[in-house]
Amino acid sequence: MSSTETRRAAARVPARSTAPSPAWTTELRREDDALDTLAEEWDDLAARCRTATFFQAADWLRSWWHHYGRPGELLLVLVRRDGRLVGAGAFQRRGGPLGGLTGLGDGLVDYSDVLLDDDCADRAAAELAAALPITRPWQFLELREVHPEAAVQRVYAHWRGRRRRYEDSLCQYLPAVPMDRLLKRVPGKTAQRSRVKLRKIAEAGVKVRSTPVEEVPEALEGLLRLHILQWSERGVTPEHRTERFARHLTESTIAMVGSGKAAVHQFHLDGQLVAVNLLLLCPARSGLYMYGAHPVLRDRLDIAGLLFSAALDETVGAGIPVFGLLRGQEPYKQRWRPDQLPNQRLLLGPAGPAPAATARAAAIRTRIAAVHQLRTRFPRLKQALLARRLG
Repeated sequence: MSSTETRRAAARVPARSTAPSPAWTTELRREDDALDTLAEEWDDLAARCRTATFFQAADWLRSWWHHYGRPGELLLVLVRRDGRLVGAGAFQRRGGPLGGLTGLGDGLVDYSDVLLDDDCADRAAAELAAALPITRPWQFLELREVHPEAAVQRVYAHWRGRRRRYEDSLCQYLPAVPMDRLLKRVPGKTAQRSRVKLRKIAEAGVKVRSTPVEEVPEALEGLLRLHILQWSERGVTPEHRTERFARHLTESTIAMVGSGKAAVHQFHLDGQLVAVNLLLLCPARSGLYMYGAHPVLRDRLDIAGLLFSAALDETVGAGIPVFGLLRGQEPYKQRWRPDQLPNQRLLLGPAGPAPAATARAAAIRTRIAAVHQLRTRFPRLKQALLARRLG
């Protein structure tokens, strides 16, 4: 079978219209280097998709595929209108008894989505849905961490087979406004304590520096070192200790800092590097993705205030309206009274017999029920496991 498959969509000509109808085509790309060859077109489409996040940037997806993808399992579904790319989805085929398709970046991304051109999003979504190769009983598509307003929600609406929607991780958001205005969201005593802590940061002489692209590798090495150190007593996420995660983080961040889709802040105190954060940027929102801070700071300064101030200033300066705290309900986030909105998990199966999708749906429901029991009957254990996962 050819690694590229193309389908032409019949264009409907409106009555008494002499204008030529656009030519719609869809294409399946399966080459391992497809994301590399399409990167420029991909990012051009992302710029025309209002819901696109930093995790749909070509640089992030390419880096993830280079370090986590399995050869021969990449699938790109492309939609073109008169030759121009107007819809795109990147998926990985999964093995095992419940095989199917998943989004790229599972476990490392806070938002999964496809790309649709805003000027023709609904038609592009319909074409993308029709092109998804989910027609046999053992096939399905499962997407984790889908924002309620994501572009793929349109694809879900056009899907003619079996479909299910479940609640996924909770994400949190703050308005991107100067710190003085942000503090008005919190109770008076909490705001006053926060102001005192911010004054202590200013008086301590912490120097904040935005990292130029050529210094990103060294800064990220410091971030991971401090991240592992700060969580040493509570258990760091195992993947964050791996070489492949370090390589992926470095490769993707270098490219995204260079294109203005990310910023790395370094914090020095008394000449020593004491903290580093990684902020991801897109027109709709920013996202404080990861940070590392030396444990000695806990006794001297408010780490959350230190990191939030730099990330918030960057977000406001870029004209981005929302400061995203991404997944997780850590206590340091709650003090700011963020708005909360759960992501969703979407499951699409074939129109006919769908035993694989049915079995997967049952497994998801079982897991959701177990998590609910854990949260309601054993809240302390749930908090400990959550802290470990989010470390």
